[in-house]
Amino acid sequence: MKQEACRKYVERAFGVLQSLFAIVAGPARFWHKHVLHDIMSACIIMHNMMIADERDVDASIEGRMETPTPEVKMVLDENTRLQQFLARHRQIKDKDAHISL
Repeated sequence: MKQEACRKYVERAFGVLQSLFAIVAGPARFWHKHVLHDIMSACIIMHNMMIADERDVDASIEGRMETPTPEVKMVLDENTRLQQFLARHRQIKDKDAHISL
């Protein structure tokens, strides 16, 4: 009986993580164990941070600042739009920037 109760707790916990983080639901099956460990640890930490943030009802509102809404300019030229996309993609995939962060 004790094993069944523990299994229900674990299944519930995975259900919550799968509903919050899509990476847990499917694509995680294709990674190595050490990578899965890091993914699961990160998801659990983020879940705990979300729960702590929801429970902190006495926190001052002044301490939180919303980021300003960025101005977005639509480009009608598809070639320019593609070039901008590729430039952003290169920026995201830049290893030196990743390492410096």
